[in-house]
Amino acid sequence: MTIRSYAKINLGLRVVRKRADGFHDIETIFRQVNNYDEIEFLPAGRNITAEANDPRVPTDASNLCVKAANLLRDITGVDKGVRIQLTKNIPVGAGLGGGSSNAAATLKGLVKFWGLALRPHELKRIALNLGSDVPFFLEGGSAVASGRGELLEHFNLELPYWILVVTPQLQISTTWAYAHLTLSEPHINHLKSAVADFARSPAEHADRIGNDFEPLVFQMYPEVANIKEMLLEEGAVFALMSGSGSSVFGLFPDEESANLAALKFSKSYYTSLTEPSFQPQPVPAPGKA
Repeated sequence: MTIRSYAKINLGLRVVRKRADGFHDIETIFRQVNNYDEIEFLPAGRNITAEANDPRVPTDASNLCVKAANLLRDITGVDKGVRIQLTKNIPVGAGLGGGSSNAAATLKGLVKFWGLALRPHELKRIALNLGSDVPFFLEGGSAVASGRGELLEHFNLELPYWILVVTPQLQISTTWAYAHLTLSEPHINHLKSAVADFARSPAEHADRIGNDFEPLVFQMYPEVANIKEMLLEEGAVFALMSGSGSSVFGLFPDEESANLAALKFSKSYYTSLTEPSFQPQPVPAPGKA
């Protein structure tokens, strides 16, 4: 059985405050995009193993797919194993949530592969043990995320733009980004209403959507800042870094301008393009069950 594991972008990211436990409260909007890894599940007795086509991805017990499989087996008591073959397309360390998406997809896939009966809230609780943003990828779509990213409000967001994601050959550590971030006064930007207003009238509301990590990352990695400027020069009505980088996305008003920009950027960078009507394929992927 083969399933798809989709990436996300952050339509705005505000770091609200540092918490007493050392983590940070954030406000962001997760938006699923049409870039995905593929995960194949094969019988393996009682062993749980992983293989990956990208040497940067660990395949030992630290692999998030392996962690998800072990946790699911420990909690449910199922006496089965699996061999996980991961084909990476989502860039690593790029602010697109690839690892978290892989963990969530593994949970969903193994529920089917192992024939388990779990309710959505039970699976979400397991996902949260793997990472703050893992629960989002169980459902995907669009969601306002707060707290550490685990408090989700899924909603229907009509975004009439082509989304071009551009990723340089840079891996930026989220841990590093939070450790070096200088917080301003605590604030909440109410991104849901800002993004909804932006979708209707971008020129009037673009300045309400920002990413608090941009100044830090742009100073350390000027190439990321240059990509944002280039996206705007190529006709994007809006551009923003996703997560803590290194990917930057641009929103284009029509297919022609998006394709022209994608063609130009693809000569030097990894790119992916998502149409306004994008709907993720169900699990499992068609023809591969």
